[in-house]
Amino acid sequence: MGKVICVANQKGGVGKTTTVVNVGASLAYLKKKTLIIDFDPQANATSGLGVDKKQINSTIYYPIIKAKDIKETIIPVFTASLDQNLSLSPSNSDLTGAQVELANLKGREKRLKEAIKPIVDEYEFILIDSPPSLGLLTVNALSAADTVLVPVQCEYYAMEGLSQLQQTITLINSSLNPNLTVEGYLLTMFDQRNNLAHMVVKEMRAYFKDLVFSTIIPRSVRLAESPSHGLPGYFYDRNSVGALSYFSLAKEIIIRSGGKHS
Repeated sequence: MGKVICVANQKGGVGKTTTVVNVGASLAYLKKKTLIIDFDPQANATSGLGVDKKQINSTIYYPIIKAKDIKETIIPVFTASLDQNLSLSPSNSDLTGAQVELANLKGREKRLKEAIKPIVDEYEFILIDSPPSLGLLTVNALSAADTVLVPVQCEYYAMEGLSQLQQTITLINSSLNPNLTVEGYLLTMFDQRNNLAHMVVKEMRAYFKDLVFSTIIPRSVRLAESPSHGLPGYFYDRNSVGALSYFSLAKEIIIRSGGKHS
């Protein structure tokens, strides 16, 4: 079965979507069949993968709310470069109302889990980009996942809110998904020149120990530019420090998952 990883943190601007897009592309480059599910109404992962959200016929909204087959939403992306190893179940503004609509549906917390059941065996990794909140969409993403990857910005207040996320994970464990574990904490937007950034790294490693990934994602202009071109960092500038860091992270995830990378 494929491994389902939810990338979550209720704080915005910590690098969730950047992580999903770049790890997904890197895993696919390493010949791992990978699906990205854009579960954020902002649909930044969709546009970041070069898909025009205005031209999409079917999004992840339909399997969740209308119980349609998720296979009808899946689009192969960068097929020539990635040997058809990367696919996307996209999002658009339709998902905005899903939070309200879910409230009235049976099994509302597990709609995504049910939707992906038929396809889990078809991928080695499924990455879910969750919204910056702890509402029903994020609860669905955590209920569907095997593990949760938490990006943490190397800035002031970095650890603020992590306790709330941990409480949510504990609640999911006790009521909806007893097998959910933490994939790891990913330190993002690291500035080598900033003493505070070094302090955040030290505190995170002291508190969370081996759950903190060895890879640290630095601040990178090229990485920040790449979404505007509809490209993961590795295709925009594969020699940039940001792109290489995410490639390293993908290898680390494969090893943590008991696999080997090429």
